[in-house]
Amino acid sequence: MNIHEYQAKEILKGYGVPVPRGEVASTPEEAQAAAIRLGGGTCVVKAQIHAGGRGKGGGVKLARNPEEAEQKAREMIGKNLVTHQTGPEGRQVRRVLIEQGLNIDRELYVALVLDRAESRVSMICSSEGGVEIEEVAEKHPEKILKETIDPVIGLAGFQCRRLAYGLNIPSELIGKMTAVMQALYRAFDDADCSIAEINPLIITKEGQVMALDAKMNFDSNALYRHKDIVALRDLNEEDPGEIEASKFDLSYISLDGNIACMVNGAGLAMATMDIIKLCGGEPANFLDVGGGASKEKVAQAFKILLADPRVRGVLINIFGGIMRCDVLAQGIVDAAHEMNIQVPLVVRMEGTNVAQGKKILADSGLAIIPAETMAQAAEKIVAALEKR
Repeated sequence: MNIHEYQAKEILKGYGVPVPRGEVASTPEEAQAAAIRLGGGTCVVKAQIHAGGRGKGGGVKLARNPEEAEQKAREMIGKNLVTHQTGPEGRQVRRVLIEQGLNIDRELYVALVLDRAESRVSMICSSEGGVEIEEVAEKHPEKILKETIDPVIGLAGFQCRRLAYGLNIPSELIGKMTAVMQALYRAFDDADCSIAEINPLIITKEGQVMALDAKMNFDSNALYRHKDIVALRDLNEEDPGEIEASKFDLSYISLDGNIACMVNGAGLAMATMDIIKLCGGEPANFLDVGGGASKEKVAQAFKILLADPRVRGVLINIFGGIMRCDVLAQGIVDAAHEMNIQVPLVVRMEGTNVAQGKKILADSGLAIIPAETMAQAAEKIVAALEKR
């Protein structure tokens, strides 16, 4: 689960990470009033959407006075902001963050991530803050510093100091930098984050260390014990299909293609998407119905797939282990009848009660295209779309 910048900063502030003074505004008038309360001088107007690259997309603007803050907010609120992470359609800006202006001396990068190579959490730092860390890693890998954290000990002071010296932090600011790093780790650990990123972490000309921007993502499997974080969820920033799928415990991710996929098991789902692309098609989604789905759950998954206006065909690939093929087949038939399906439907199933499942599909009266193998299923759905 993702949250907005202003929400992440509020969490980090509670752990002792210094953040700029700021207020959230939903209208241009609120933005002007916030700028006045912040002192009436230079401030920054920042669009709040769940996407990076806002600065390059025009979503972060400097305002010299409250009147300019209102004008900049008016240019953003209600408009779609396009960044490299939003796609060409962009994301609608519903609120902006008004923050005090600061005298920036240096911009750094500090983040905590789940390190698959180490099977532990790692702190990543760089002297190149305020830019995409992926670009830094590609062009200047020597500027990336990393400390792997022992989960028993936590982030140790010597690790923070080693990173700080590696970033050429002045000796008089080492203590402040260490405090920020350890506060970030406590927030990451307590909130069950999958990533906690400060980019940039700035050093002001007055010698302050502050989080100028913040990003926090949370492990969805741990949200049951973080009701306060769940309350921060902004459904306007999420795909409607993904929201609907989450209500039925379905793993669904929308993609850009036109062939919808329903599969049981994440590995099989990935393989199905790969073979669709191999055959010249483009998957429209990742959808894993799970191992023990009911007839109702399958029917609901089918409805979510067909609700996507880009979908021109559906491929269902099921290996019935825990899931019985007859249950799956009945769910497909019920949903197809209810929604009056008008696109090609290819079904490949194997496993428990497969004969009964195939009979249910054959007797349904629906124009279902059967397939015996994954490759055959992908070839048939791609061919069916080419004929339309």
